[in-house]
Amino acid sequence: MAAAAAPATGPSSFPSARAHKPTLLSLRISTKLRATSSADPPPAFRSATAFAPATVANLGPGFDFLGCAVADASLSLGDTVTATLDPSLPAGAVAISAITSPSRPRLADRLSRDPLRNCAGIAAVAALRALGVRSHGVSLSLAKGLPLGSGLGSSAASAAAAAKAVDALFGSLLPRDALVLAGLDSEKAVSGFHADNIAPAILGGFVMVRSYDPFCLVSLPCPPALRLCFVLVTPDFEAPTSKMRAALPKNIAMGHHVRNSSQAAALVAGVLQGDAALIGSAMSSDFIVEPTRAPLIPGMTAVKAAALEAGALGCTISGAGPTAVAVIEGEEKGEEVARRMIDAFLSVGKLKATATVAQLDRAGARVISTSNLE
Repeated sequence: MAAAAAPATGPSSFPSARAHKPTLLSLRISTKLRATSSADPPPAFRSATAFAPATVANLGPGFDFLGCAVADASLSLGDTVTATLDPSLPAGAVAISAITSPSRPRLADRLSRDPLRNCAGIAAVAALRALGVRSHGVSLSLAKGLPLGSGLGSSAASAAAAAKAVDALFGSLLPRDALVLAGLDSEKAVSGFHADNIAPAILGGFVMVRSYDPFCLVSLPCPPALRLCFVLVTPDFEAPTSKMRAALPKNIAMGHHVRNSSQAAALVAGVLQGDAALIGSAMSSDFIVEPTRAPLIPGMTAVKAAALEAGALGCTISGAGPTAVAVIEGEEKGEEVARRMIDAFLSVGKLKATATVAQLDRAGARVISTSNLE
């Protein structure tokens, strides 16, 4: 039985940067989400299940305009949403029928089943509106793989998976920019108008927000041969995005602005050139946001030092934190870097922590299963 309902109203490989010019995908998007067609599309499936990966926002110096998608082989590092046609609902309505969190049983109880107060529900309503669906109700089942307030794009993963699942249910009619906007509707309601989580959660890979007015995204291709891995260490500590944003400085020195701008540019160059060392060095060089947030995460400064001493190419706070993210090339050093970071959180921050070694997720939100109409 549905708990609540709401109407859905109104890269190719290249050996070097010099030899081939990478193709940048730029999406200039109207921030007003409109129906793609005046027609009411028929459903293509009875149900559709989509997965969306975790994301690392900011990447050090790229506050609110750089982010990337990360996932593990088992697809446990992300959220999954199943969208199902529900004849018991009013036409055009969305309901959340179930929320589970297999690895964190208590987490599900903290999430609202009101679709207008849940990231997945808000994105699903926006996707139905963009599709122009008026004759069918949809229920959602959300499986949370990401912790709340972790700095891994938990809200964006729920929103991205919901938008993708609803779109697939009606034949995958929405372009990627419309999916981003559906997810951004959810992000605006939860943590503010910033796309550095939702854009890579939908598009995959590295994404740059070129501007917010007009809204324009640029996907940053990196060579497939780049074996970039991310050591994600999450302490037993929540850092709500609203709290971490409130701590940011209102004014910054011109010198810090120049240094951060140059490091963000270096990071983009590192991605395009497939230079893991440059990516890591630039990630570690945030002179504005990290110095303000690190003291709010017990042990963070020591964790960063431990990661670098263990051989990581770079380390910073993932999103608003408290997850610390270290970059390595290949997985060989992953276990040692993770162990050293966990030890630092415990010895200095007095916090237990868990670690995952993830890869760059180039696919973004994707459909993983469907159920045919009877």
